[in-house]
Amino acid sequence: MPVLDREPSRDSGGGEGLPKLPLPALKDTLDTYLRCMKHLLTEEQFSKTQNIVRQFGAPGGVGELLQGKLMERRENEANWVYDYWLNDMYLNNRLALPVNSSPAMVFPQQNFRAPIDSLRFAAHLISGVLEYKSLLDARALPVDFARGQLAGTPLCMEQYYRLFTSYRLPGPERDTLVAQESSVMPEPEHIIVACKNQFFVLDVVINFRRLNERDLLTQLEKIVKMADSEEERLPPIGLLTSDGRTQWAESRSVLMRESTNRDSLDMIERCLCLVCLDDATGAEINDSMRAMLMLHGGGAAKNGGNRWYDKPMQFVVGADGCCGVVCEHSPFEGIVLVQCTEYLLKYMVGSPSKLVRAASVSELPAPRRLRWKCSPEIHKLLSASADKLQRLVRNLDMNVYKFHNYGKDFIKKQKMSPDAYIQVALQLTYYRCHGRAVSTYESASIRRFQEGRVDNIRSATPEALAFVRAMTDGKIPTSDAEKMEMLRGAIAAQTKYTVLAITGMGIDNHLLGLREIAHEMKMEKPEVFKDEAYLISNHFILSTSQVPTTVEMFCCYGPVVPDGYGACYNPQSDHIVFCVSSFRESSHTCSAEFVKCLMQGLLDMRDLCQKCSNSTEHRKGQTRETHTQTETKTAHTLPQVLVKTPEEVQTQTASQAEAQDLNSMSKSQHQGK
Repeated sequence: MPVLDREPSRDSGGGEGLPKLPLPALKDTLDTYLRCMKHLLTEEQFSKTQNIVRQFGAPGGVGELLQGKLMERRENEANWVYDYWLNDMYLNNRLALPVNSSPAMVFPQQNFRAPIDSLRFAAHLISGVLEYKSLLDARALPVDFARGQLAGTPLCMEQYYRLFTSYRLPGPERDTLVAQESSVMPEPEHIIVACKNQFFVLDVVINFRRLNERDLLTQLEKIVKMADSEEERLPPIGLLTSDGRTQWAESRSVLMRESTNRDSLDMIERCLCLVCLDDATGAEINDSMRAMLMLHGGGAAKNGGNRWYDKPMQFVVGADGCCGVVCEHSPFEGIVLVQCTEYLLKYMVGSPSKLVRAASVSELPAPRRLRWKCSPEIHKLLSASADKLQRLVRNLDMNVYKFHNYGKDFIKKQKMSPDAYIQVALQLTYYRCHGRAVSTYESASIRRFQEGRVDNIRSATPEALAFVRAMTDGKIPTSDAEKMEMLRGAIAAQTKYTVLAITGMGIDNHLLGLREIAHEMKMEKPEVFKDEAYLISNHFILSTSQVPTTVEMFCCYGPVVPDGYGACYNPQSDHIVFCVSSFRESSHTCSAEFVKCLMQGLLDMRDLCQKCSNSTEHRKGQTRETHTQTETKTAHTLPQVLVKTPEEVQTQTASQAEAQDLNSMSKSQHQGK
């Protein structure tokens, strides 16, 4: 039996009043694991896996022992999987943060006519950040409630309080997520401004008063002037943070030998956030280019060194109007990033720029440039980091695609969940490109529970595979009605797994917990975790996430494996924004080809829905005609409502339209990558 809370806990550590994350029953997880993997393995592989899993789950076996230990852990921890998950997903990962881990939100293109315009934008943005931070400090942020599947549940808010108070410290084998909650250290009252690869301390509180927008602009102007000074310019130390985590940890140790460097590192590590004033890149600015510039800055020759990747929030303001935010992902999920950035963009639109000369601090002290003492060893390390970042820049293949033929409104009219529908479309896309199904990751929020982060929705279901085969294999004659039935089956399976995942009953966190507790007990790694099937199950060739926004912007990130795709999507009422990424070094992947198959798949699915809808309407029409001859009055009881989509006109009753509206709420709450 799964272990559930009857009464919500009152522990304030990870969301006061929220229940603890449940622990699924061992048998349920093992059965689901086999069902998820069977169609992704050869018969021989599956037969071997089945035997290993049976042995692991046998009465009195290793699985039961580990499950018992996890039950004890659940009793003693606010969230039994949190530390295991954080280490496995982020802190143990040795890959460089840009592209591989840190997602970005790309703002609408700004039209800066003169250099002062970008500084005004930055000053206004910083004002919004300080306003939002004051809400967080007062714990005055309204509680989020789940939308979509199982809507209305309150969600854990702890992630928000890490936005401006945490820092990812590199380590030789594992990073540390540092949270500045100690009463010993004073609250940070400065931000770091990066300009021309130089770092400046901008105090936002002077003489106990928060700087107003006019003062912030004055200080930013001073920073730009200081950064322009050639003789003062220091090496681009920020490049070191773009390296692999072990390499950056070693470089940081070298930096720490000098007290000047220690002071500079301390100021960066304790700041609220970074504001990166980027130079114009000279590149043609389209959506795909803006996404890439947000993720890696264009490399050392452009703005790649104008960053400090360990900080959770880096606001980028480009002189060419290319703006957004890069986030270090370990402290929080995508939805928290979205909520914060939407607040800021709405603040900037809703509160006019306050650049009037207010009661100013008469003589503002000049912002301070951070100094670095660089030995020949540091210069050598910088050169190596620059080369690796350049390779990453060349490798990333990003394609931002706005699908304009329809959006979530059309999908809701089919009485389908937009998220589940798009996930099935992504399965169809991959199958069209590569002729097989692969392990797929879709993030699912488990914030309904104390300290909840995410679990995985395994979207590569057997039902999705049956549908995509029917849609692509011309040799098997399948009628439209049968294909439609398979589509509905695939969407139902996707929705069912979504509900499992968001209610804490997914398999990935549970399997991770069993693996890690075995390691803690110094047991030999159980066979189930050495099996090829387990490795395949965790090699996520498709890494997907729904990141919906109510403001015009989009989220993007890189693939999580060398031969994979990142696929982030933002469904709007009449269009869908897709950000598809892959690596050029892989001969197996191509973002443009993926997008081409995606467009074809979405059109094919729409055509199928319309054909089946029209034939249903035709049958209904014939039935109505028969009824009209005998029961004229009945035919006019309910008023007729015309519902127009870009591609069709359907006639339906008002009550049906209302029912569809209610159905339209079936959108899953998925967050982050």
